Amino acid sequence: MNAGAGQGGGPLFVERSFSGYAWRPRLEDARLALTLAQRLELPEIVARALAGRGIGPDEAEAFLNPTLRNALPDPAHLIDMDRAAARIADAVAAGDRIAVFGDYDVDGATSSALLTRFFRALGRPIDVYIPDRIKEGYGPNGPAMRALAKSGAKVVITVDCGISAFDALAEAKDAGLDVVVIDHHVAEERLPAAHAIVNPNRLDETSPHRQLAAVGVAFLLVVAVNRELRARKYYRPGRPEPDLLQWLDIVALGTVCDQVRLTGVNRALVAQGLKIMAGRANAGLRALADVAKLDQKPEAWHLGFMLGPRINAGGRVGRPDLGSRLLACDDDEEAGAIARELDAFNAERREIEAQVLEQALVQAEEQGGAEPPLLFLSGENWHPGVIGIVASRVIERFHRPVCVAGIDGETAKGSGRSVPGIDLGAAVIAARQQGLLINGGGHAMAAGFTVARGRLGELGEFLAARIARQVAEAGEELGRTLYLDGALAPRAATPELIARLSALAPFGQGNSEPRFVIPAARVGKADVVGENHVRLFLTGGDGGRLKAIAFRAADKPLGRALLAAGGLPIHVAGKLRADNWMGRDDVQLLVDDAAPAQ
Repeated sequence: MNAGAGQGGGPLFVERSFSGYAWRPRLEDARLALTLAQRLELPEIVARALAGRGIGPDEAEAFLNPTLRNALPDPAHLIDMDRAAARIADAVAAGDRIAVFGDYDVDGATSSALLTRFFRALGRPIDVYIPDRIKEGYGPNGPAMRALAKSGAKVVITVDCGISAFDALAEAKDAGLDVVVIDHHVAEERLPAAHAIVNPNRLDETSPHRQLAAVGVAFLLVVAVNRELRARKYYRPGRPEPDLLQWLDIVALGTVCDQVRLTGVNRALVAQGLKIMAGRANAGLRALADVAKLDQKPEAWHLGFMLGPRINAGGRVGRPDLGSRLLACDDDEEAGAIARELDAFNAERREIEAQVLEQALVQAEEQGGAEPPLLFLSGENWHPGVIGIVASRVIERFHRPVCVAGIDGETAKGSGRSVPGIDLGAAVIAARQQGLLINGGGHAMAAGFTVARGRLGELGEFLAARIARQVAEAGEELGRTLYLDGALAPRAATPELIARLSALAPFGQGNSEPRFVIPAARVGKADVVGENHVRLFLTGGDGGRLKAIAFRAADKPLGRALLAAGGLPIHVAGKLRADNWMGRDDVQLLVDDAAPAQ
């Protein structure tokens, strides 16, 4: 394979790695890092990571110590927020029945659970409606809206959906419902019929907080309604004002799992939410952590890879309301039963996912040789609950936007995932505006759609053309560059370094976890463990030894290279994680990539 150091020299410059990436330093000018190291008394390598994220001396204190006091915006800055809060406060004061229509993913489940807990604290329990992914699809639908009206609901709050539900919300209005839309997906110039539409991604919105997940917008709604009720003197002895901060653990879970940018207010929400989660006060989250065997202080990656998939499993292959019910539950016995059920559904989801992924990769290999801007994959009876995850797995191998559609009769339901720099949601919305879709929408990194079977080919060509234009405008090979924060000798990878790096957390979109390269390392004892993982030890010129693992890599070029490295030196790039197994205080490297040391 054509790989090796590029013209910059050293392990931070690689033109083509075993996985097909170019390696580049995240920070090319070290002067800012030196300034930060001196002013903040940071180790130089930690200062490099901080500077590499564009944080200067003036922003460093707020970044390293994110607080809601400084970061949380006034909810009233969002269009329609005051109108939404006033209508909901009217309903609370009058005792009118309120319902929430949520999505079945983690963002929707957390949003629904947050509102459930808030209204319960007000003494006004609400109804929650989560649609069935298979039978009803995504977002509000007419029959569900009419059913809520018939049940006595006066106000319906849609969370993580609704911005493109034109027909359903028109039916809701005709049925006498006042609908408040709480969403964050990309909007169109035309808006649906609703009493209020709160969405930082409205085209007429000037909010700088467009990165909010739906649960973040829902939290701002709770703040606004709480303030309105306080102004109306709703709270009094025997009816105390609720502590809104106690629910930030739910907000953090939805924010991380929706893969929005962990910058600004999102960073503060997640940082504070992780502290609340560590207290294990939420019975549902406590039960979920137990079934996931999460027995340490939670970090953002635990939410994304251990807790989130189990919440999602209910909506994907099980019962769509389970996630919302679990997160709103206060009974330990009930929470334990729901968590175990979700854990079982998650195991089932993994089996279904593996079957669909195997077929999808065959198609991807056939299309990938020509290096198209988009991989558009489809198959008969591919389960719609796993196609989004399958799209993410295909991206890991091909580094370009992917849409995966499951065909059922005369229609197909699709889900897409993108790479940084490509707005897939905008392309899907454009396809719907062109009349190619039955429905569809999304945001930059993810989108969903329903299309007639006979128009699959036409849709694939349309999306590929739109994305090709975006790639051309970007003027670079997107998704093919691995950015590194520095080089480390194995002996320098210590628990103390991990502790210092944790000041940069929480990590996620917009604030990636620091990645380092172990230069000219020699691989020892490489073998395959678990589900296709490669376990190995790295030794360096300093005599140090570092445990490492490459997840799901055994059948990929990276895994094959690691297994065949023998005594030849290679550069190995990855992220440092604490290894506390069996009470040890150690470090391991999560391998992202490797390249020959030449």
